[in-house]
Amino acid sequence: MSQRVLTTESGAPVADNQNSATAGVGGPLLLQDQHLLEKLARFNRERIPERVVHARGSGAYGHFEVTDDVTDFTHADFLSEVGRRTEVFVRFSTVADSLGGADAVRDPRGFAVKFYTGEGNYDLVGNNTPVFFIKDPVKFPDFIHSQKRDPFTGRQEPDNVWDFWAHSPEATHQVTWLMGDRGIPASYRHMNGYGSHTYQWTNSRGEAFFVKYHFKTNQGIRSLSSEQAAEIAGKDPDSHQTDLLQAIERGVHPSWTLHVQLMPAAEAADYRFNPFDLTKVWPHADYPLRRVGRLVLDRNPDNVFAEVEQAAFSPNNFVPGIGPSPDKMLQGRLFAYADAHRYRLGVNHTLLAVNAPKATTARNYGRDGLMASNPQGRYAKNYEPNSYDGPVETGRPLSAPLAVSGHTGTHEAPAHTKDDDFFQAGELYRLMSAEERSRLVANIAGGLSRVSRDDVIEKNLAHFHAADPEYGRRVEEAVHALRED
Repeated sequence: MSQRVLTTESGAPVADNQNSATAGVGGPLLLQDQHLLEKLARFNRERIPERVVHARGSGAYGHFEVTDDVTDFTHADFLSEVGRRTEVFVRFSTVADSLGGADAVRDPRGFAVKFYTGEGNYDLVGNNTPVFFIKDPVKFPDFIHSQKRDPFTGRQEPDNVWDFWAHSPEATHQVTWLMGDRGIPASYRHMNGYGSHTYQWTNSRGEAFFVKYHFKTNQGIRSLSSEQAAEIAGKDPDSHQTDLLQAIERGVHPSWTLHVQLMPAAEAADYRFNPFDLTKVWPHADYPLRRVGRLVLDRNPDNVFAEVEQAAFSPNNFVPGIGPSPDKMLQGRLFAYADAHRYRLGVNHTLLAVNAPKATTARNYGRDGLMASNPQGRYAKNYEPNSYDGPVETGRPLSAPLAVSGHTGTHEAPAHTKDDDFFQAGELYRLMSAEERSRLVANIAGGLSRVSRDDVIEKNLAHFHAADPEYGRRVEEAVHALRED
């Protein structure tokens, strides 16, 4: 079998890939060495801007199979019949650290699913927690800045982290999740995933339901203690990537069972708390879990950069039967995610293999821009309407319209009868075992005790007291004990 010939990017054969062209033996390099210049220039441009958040991630392909009939609630085609399979790509990630960070750290995990449906790609972008730290997107850049490296010290500062939380009482619920046992998953396979936001389903009769997604791991929940995580991160910073890659390669295919909570749209206005508040969960007693299907990952990417680093998820990629809700954080992300990918990857990033539709063809009037390939051909027009048989609108909205009223302006979210920043954090604390509570208190005290300002510590302690008296007392005692040492 003859070997294939190495070529330049233009296809010309390469005569020597070991030695650069020089002016005589041992002489200086020649500017005419096209192969050398091409290799160095490409090497200089191999990296693209990393994601501001969710930079460090892993991914895999697989499928989603419908196991239960949900056609009374949505007319989404990929959910239209039991047994229906849809190809998916899933990306897991940490949130705060950079691309070079370790996997085994205390941080929420991204859980993003791209469904390659016959009606276009549907992106469900969530986390491994059902809630988040804030409820309004205008606070998101400030929140992330507080968790990232300080501009002066160049490191994550406890003063910044806890100062922001001190001024954001709505973060108490998510802080309780993060500092609890599930704050450091043992692997991506051993954690749940959540849509986190509230979305909308619409059935064929035009009836609307608000929906929350729950992907329950079939491998069981496994987590790491702070001590275990520190040891693993030091030995193998790529521990989660290694685990996912090797499990799939040896035929152990991770899977999750998808359940949803469904709220008839008419019930939202009078629910006891704001159902679109990302810092709260819907109690299962009010809206029980309903099984939908099974997510299975069975194929690793062939190239991590091309398929994981360049994977672009955006929560505004909806399909007929699924749409947004008035969730303010979701509304902000409808813009921010797609805009981030246009910056990182270019306006034509949807033409990349991992992002392009697989079960249908994208037809639109977008042209030009960086890396334009003109897949529409020479006779396709770049305007609409036209007289040249170009693609046309359907006139059928993807989801039911959302009713709006009132005056424009910067408004706080409407108050419901039971809106509260602390109650659900207390409920979560009271659900924990005695051992889980002790670890939670130790994790919080370990970080909060390092804060230099007493007023910031006191503001945070007040949040834990408000969530549960025992919770607050134990954290306060642990913080004071550590500060006295």
